[in-house]
Amino acid sequence: MPSPRYSAETRRNTTPVTGVFLVGVLVACAGATGQAQSPDASPLLLDDGRPRPVAPAVIAGNERGVAVRATRITEPITIDGRLDEAVYAQVPAITEFVQQEPRFGTPTSESTTAWVFYDDANFYVACRCLMADMTQVVANDMRRDSSNLRQNDNFGVFLDTFHDRRNGYLFYVSPVGGMFDGATANERTNNADWNTVWNAKVTRSADGWYAEIAIPFKSLRYQPGRQQTWGINLRRTIRGRNEYAYIAPIRPEWGVGGFFRASAAATLVGLEVPAAGKNLELKPYGVSRLTTDRIARPPVRNDLGYDLGLDVKYGVTKSLVADFTYNTDFAQVEVDEAQVNLTRFNLQLPEKREFFLEGQGIYTFGGVTGGGNGDAPTIFFSRRIGLDGARAVPIGLGGRLAGRIGQYNIGALNISTDRIASPEVAATNFSVLRVRRDVMQRSSIGALLTHRSDSSVAAGGNQVLGLDGTFVLSQNTTLGGYVAHSRTTGLARDAISYRANFNYGADRYGLQLDRTVVGDGFNPEVGFLRRTRFRSSYGAVRFSPRPRRNRIIRQYFYESSLDYTTSNQNELESRTLTASARADRQNSDSFRLTYFNEFELLRQPFVPAAGIRVPAGRYGFQHAAASWTPGQQHRLSGVLTADVGQFYDGSRQTASVNARLGITDRFGIEPNISLNWLQRGGTRATLRVAGARATFTMTPRMFVALLVQHSSASKSLAANLRFRWEYEPGSEFFVVYSDAHDTSGTPGQFGLQNRGVVVKFNKLFRF
Repeated sequence: MPSPRYSAETRRNTTPVTGVFLVGVLVACAGATGQAQSPDASPLLLDDGRPRPVAPAVIAGNERGVAVRATRITEPITIDGRLDEAVYAQVPAITEFVQQEPRFGTPTSESTTAWVFYDDANFYVACRCLMADMTQVVANDMRRDSSNLRQNDNFGVFLDTFHDRRNGYLFYVSPVGGMFDGATANERTNNADWNTVWNAKVTRSADGWYAEIAIPFKSLRYQPGRQQTWGINLRRTIRGRNEYAYIAPIRPEWGVGGFFRASAAATLVGLEVPAAGKNLELKPYGVSRLTTDRIARPPVRNDLGYDLGLDVKYGVTKSLVADFTYNTDFAQVEVDEAQVNLTRFNLQLPEKREFFLEGQGIYTFGGVTGGGNGDAPTIFFSRRIGLDGARAVPIGLGGRLAGRIGQYNIGALNISTDRIASPEVAATNFSVLRVRRDVMQRSSIGALLTHRSDSSVAAGGNQVLGLDGTFVLSQNTTLGGYVAHSRTTGLARDAISYRANFNYGADRYGLQLDRTVVGDGFNPEVGFLRRTRFRSSYGAVRFSPRPRRNRIIRQYFYESSLDYTTSNQNELESRTLTASARADRQNSDSFRLTYFNEFELLRQPFVPAAGIRVPAGRYGFQHAAASWTPGQQHRLSGVLTADVGQFYDGSRQTASVNARLGITDRFGIEPNISLNWLQRGGTRATLRVAGARATFTMTPRMFVALLVQHSSASKSLAANLRFRWEYEPGSEFFVVYSDAHDTSGTPGQFGLQNRGVVVKFNKLFRF
């Protein structure tokens, strides 16, 4: 049952982080005097030196860290968020939550308790999050996997199931039942689009909110063996106060990404996993579509079609999974958002297709340890497969193998795409092999091989082989880099690229150094190369003090960076010097001012907008930007930016809004507007992108979203309406409508360009 109303004094947790260590000492003393022990209670110290919690204790700690004991239950928990099973009264709760922000190491400001259970099928986590004033709870989006959910009040679970102190899974729930899952890799990257089968329910009362989470063991990957030791961390976020609290302390300089720090997580003991089953999943789908395309050659009008396909997942072991796909279809994927591009380079659009998102962290390459050069190549970019520009290329058959063998992470992928007659796109095979080995405590070395059977720039195929490494020198200091070589049949130029990156990221000071070189002939055709043939040196410094006893400002950030890029003949092509100041408020609002001093060498004329033509030559220009980021607790949140100054030998003014207006916890509008006024001589031009996404969420697993956007560059007005219903965990039903209209005003061109309606159904079978 939910606990009775607490007084203001008793709502605060009274056990600081040292209390966890004290529990460990008391447990050790009790064990030494002959207290009865559970089967998992000996030895009293774990291999890493942490004290083992002895029943009935469920948490213990010392200077080496925190350990948590999972409790086996004989009856499954009914996932309804009510916390009314008898086990909640019988098993002690975990109460030792300590702040990362705003006061590191002190107890969370509101009483927070949690339980960790398991049975023969599921891993369970439950929480009781009390709140003195429930009107301060921020919960304005319940849609599953919404990016806004992480900016709401939430309770999160991190699981390092291989206990390699590097990788893990994330699960969040919000006070209105929103669910989010993701997979983290190398303590740095979070694949927010990773999805698995799990369940969570939430209830609310006058004094807090309560949640129950059930994660089937079938949904997780871990080492073989019935007795398991995992890493675990639990986090409560109180968004209105910009407060984060964990059971295993996370340092402030690690930021929100500190949740990914598997090396800092608690050790989870007492866990027994079920015997392996068939580890087989089948997911057939059926799709029907009605299409009109007036700009196709020949034009298509109300063309009715249907298709069938199948995805198969087989667990070779509990840590190694094979996937096969036949006739893959991505009709349910939302269209790309329109963007303004005022650079002379292509934009790298994000991957949204589920098949390529799962296990994406394995293929992360380059040993990059922080920010730095945005021009560095991506050696493997999955959007090169099954897409030709914005046009989909049918995928016939594909397979992949991903997982872990001992100290090695393995990723192998092979996919074949079909031929398209007009315009001509050849049938092509894509292969990727990734091997990464853990070395030392948190470092790794690896290799990546990519192959494309039909090159897009020469007759024959294309291959890239690369070696990379990431070396963690201390908690705040990392070093990484790569060297890669490409080979394209018919091309015989310098085909080397390499990079070295150093990052020191403490709370008060920061330093980044980066050196990237791309040879004249380097050609990663299963990757993304924004800029060719260059040498770049990048450096950045940061000073970020925290004022004492300031009720308004939590932290200041003063940063400066220099990006210096030359050709491979050492001729200066680009230089960007920046200086910025930022103030983060206690409530998570943020304000930033940035100054830019830029140089660009144009080897050929540049046309950023219709009517604006910048001749070839050397240009130096300056501009300044101001941005305001209101916190998620406001009804209007997001980023508002203004940028004013010179642009080559002219000028520009930019105003942009990328925000969310939360009407209710079920309905929100996300405007995305970018207005750019350019002037050169007596010529003026305006580049506009205006769009908005409106989302109505019926339940955490059912929503309808409308995306409408207009771009002055493409002279089009497009709409995309998506209905998604996860009628069973892992099984989905989609209805998607999309259209595009010409807005150029050209006689005979205004009107409908294309329109389509898609209905898709899939069903997950687990064995």
